[in-house]
Formats: sequence, structure tokens, C-alpha cells
Amino acid sequence: MNPRYPVYIISKGRWESRLTAKALESIGVPFRIVIEPQEFEQYASVIDKEWILILPFSNLGQGSIPARNWVWEHSIAEGHERHWILDDNINGFYRFNNNMRIAIGDGAIFRAAEDFTDRYTNVALSGFQYYMFAVSTLTRKTFPPLLLNTRIYSCILIKNDIPQRWRGRYNEDTDLSLRVLKNGWCTVLFYPFLANKMATMTMKGGNTEALYRLGEQADGRLLMAQSLQQQHPDVVTIRQRWGRWQHKVDYRPFKKNRLILKPDAVIPDEPNEYGMKLVRVANP
Repeated sequence: MNPRYPVYIISKGRWESRLTAKALESIGVPFRIVIEPQEFEQYASVIDKEWILILPFSNLGQGSIPARNWVWEHSIAEGHERHWILDDNINGFYRFNNNMRIAIGDGAIFRAAEDFTDRYTNVALSGFQYYMFAVSTLTRKTFPPLLLNTRIYSCILIKNDIPQRWRGRYNEDTDLSLRVLKNGWCTVLFYPFLANKMATMTMKGGNTEALYRLGEQADGRLLMAQSLQQQHPDVVTIRQRWGRWQHKVDYRPFKKNRLILKPDAVIPDEPNEYGMKLVRVANP
């Protein structure tokens, strides 16, 4: 069981670690890794050349934004309705059930997320919750199967025909999520499916040196938060938590965005191929 939509990994300076590529290889999920031309030899020494896409530019100083938009157009050119775009620092994928995070063995969670997303006409973004946020052993906290109309990070299924595109330099995932929500679309964050992404600024390569560590006179995290607040002053505030600057987003204004079920959506009465029983409910 594998995803029906193409899976892209955007990567720079991480051919040695290549966490996401290794994670997908281990479960047999096909992907393309998107790199800049000057790093082709390094990546080709550890990844099959057929899985490598070379960008037509390099070192633009704009973070991952140009690569993300290039991937979007590449997917459209291939005729796809959606595409997955993954960060290159995801160290495994998991099924979260009964308070257990269980490593998966194939791409079924990608297909299940696609099947759910495709039942609705107005889901712009969907994706997996972070592994680190699905912890309830001590608190006995319970989680919903999904969260509607919130941020989608790092492992994202994108609807190709929405008018928005990636922009800016920092917090691009949050910015895109907010812009689609403000435009009336819905987002779906799946709790049963987890991506074990490494924390920002903990790995070499990627945007760590280029954008986040800007010298002793600048605080990369504060710049990231300020950038998002400038883009969305109506819902973003800045505060210090755990000794560092962080942004806080108020997603309450988007509770009114409601899922619209496709008229021909099929929701089976019997357990499906993922072993899950699904129930049709009326649109709220």
C-alpha cells in the first residue's frame, strides 16, 4: 500500500543524514528528492539517480521557498491533483493508537490520509501530526482523530489547484496554512499518523546556517516570529517560552470553515483495507 500522489523531499546539504529518504526507503514508499545542481554527485552517491530531481537554480538565499514552488509546478506538469512535500529531517513515520506510537511498515498511512482528504471538495492542506506532540502516558490526555483548520507542518499533502503559493523566508508552513484558511479552505491534521521530525536548528544543512543562525547579533527564532507577525498581525503574537522567542497563532477565527463532502464520496459501512470502520456523518 503506497500513496497515489507523488512524494517529494526537498533537501540541501544533508546527503549524509538524509533522514526522510531513509525512512521512506525502509517502508518501500517511492519518492523524489529535490536538490540543487552543485550537490548532485554527493546525493547520487547514496541515492538512486532515478529518484533525484535537480533544480534549475542554486544558492538563491531564499531558503526552501523556490524549491517548494518548483515542486508544486512539477507536480502540476505531471498531471497530479495533489502532491506530498516533506522536509528532509523526518526520522520515521508512526501509527498512533491506544497511547502507543507504532513504527509503520509500508505507506498505508499516506494512502489513508489521501482517501480521507479526497472525500471533500475544500481541503487545501492535510498532513501528519508531529511524533513529539502525541504523548499522553503521564497526563492520560486523549486526542481527537484529527484537528480541523490548524497549521500543517513538514509532511504536507497539498491541493494543486489552490491559488496560494509558498512565499517569504521563515515559518512558510504556518504562513501557507493561514492564507488558505483565510481564503475559506479547510486543513486537516491527522493524529493517528505521525511524522518524527527533528526539532528546528538541531541538524546541520537545510536552512539552519542560511536562515536561522544569523550571527551573534541576531536571534533567528525572534526573526522568524517577527516575520510571521508582520504577515498575519491579526492572529499572531510573540512571546518567550522555555527561554526562547516563539510565535503564537490564534486559529479560533477559522472554526467556521466547514468540510464539504463530495456528492459521490464513498464511505464504506464495512471495515476498509486499513482495518478501520468508517461512518458517514452529515456535514456540520
